[in-house]
Amino acid sequence: MEYTQLGRTGLEVSRICLGCMTYGAPERGNHAWTLPEESSRPLIRQALELGINFLDTANVYSDGNSEEIVGRAVRDFARRADVVIATKLHGRMRPGPNGAGLSRRAVLQEIDNSLRRLGTDFVDLYQIHRWDPKTPIEETLEALHDVVKAGKARYIGASSMYAWQFAKALYTSRLHGWTEFVSMQNHINLLNREEEREMLPLCADQGVAVLPWSPLARGRLTRDWNETSERQDSDMFGNSLYGGAVESDRRVIERVAGVAKQRGVPRAQVALAWVAQQHGVTAPIVGASKPQHLNDAVAALALKLAPEEIAALEEPYTPHAVVGFQ
Repeated sequence: MEYTQLGRTGLEVSRICLGCMTYGAPERGNHAWTLPEESSRPLIRQALELGINFLDTANVYSDGNSEEIVGRAVRDFARRADVVIATKLHGRMRPGPNGAGLSRRAVLQEIDNSLRRLGTDFVDLYQIHRWDPKTPIEETLEALHDVVKAGKARYIGASSMYAWQFAKALYTSRLHGWTEFVSMQNHINLLNREEEREMLPLCADQGVAVLPWSPLARGRLTRDWNETSERQDSDMFGNSLYGGAVESDRRVIERVAGVAKQRGVPRAQVALAWVAQQHGVTAPIVGASKPQHLNDAVAALALKLAPEEIAALEEPYTPHAVVGFQ
């Protein structure tokens, strides 16, 4: 396993981050395709044994059950000091007023709820899952600063927003002397490269770690164009991300298949290697529902794509609508 610094921090993380949205009771939350705890634990253990020390979850995943599963697995399979745990807040956790968002009340309440579910005194990286247009960013940032100063989080990060919003957040933190975001978790893969226009250059300039989510486009880059999966059929959010540029997407998928055939490796390795090799990318977030998914993720780090292969993979791309911020 390769390790790197999380942005400009001294924190060392594996170059693959295990995305834990896959793990949670199917009857809880909005994802019927998730794996129950007995099926999740062997995969988390395998990831840890492969040297993946970076685990990402969120309070909203399976209505908190993902955090519970991750917390128990870390206690059983590793030393807490050896694992970097990241979680997120923003999504709705209960009906009615104050059940979602990034208000001071939400930040201070949800960090305690996440720590309880994870069974730990602190998280290494506490992230805002989305931008909250109803809450002044000053309120959110000061609350996150207080969370760090209270020892409940070591670092803070953000996810999926416009570059101007992220720049505003960084500037506001510096203006007040508050803790700054050290990472950006955003949507990057061969089927959607819109982050290359503004967000990736901003992160590179500011020394912010980039943690791409959905690096395999919800599995679309790992199979033929006309194939599907149980998750794809029931993943409403995932389906909203793709389908806007059908012809170019199909050609990209065919290019991935061609490079994989030439190299004699699974398509997942090619698609993930492309993401991992992008300038400024720290650690792609990989979901794994089968042991082979983890093996492919680790192998992708050793697969160095040649310039002509990268050019072939990128050539069919056409501009896409900006999606994934909702």
